[in-house]
Amino acid sequence: MRFTATVDVSLRPGIADPEGATIERALPALGISSVTNVRAGSSFVFDVEAGSVEEATAVATDLATRLLANPVIEDSTVRVEAR
Repeated sequence: MRFTATVDVSLRPGIADPEGATIERALPALGISSVTNVRAGSSFVFDVEAGSVEEATAVATDLATRLLANPVIEDSTVRVEAR
């Protein structure tokens, strides 16, 4: 079966986020004053061939922890759905 995996990677709480801070500083120039605490991150989407959703989740989680995220400063979340 083919599954679609989405891995979201974000900086852990307490880690400086210069990209999020830059976005937040730009918001008033766009007339947006109600948004605060902006945090930036990355999202990766890919297909996984696996026998079950559990197997696909294990593959995506392994990929996230070994390649896509730096576990020292980043957290990752994995979502898997059948195609």
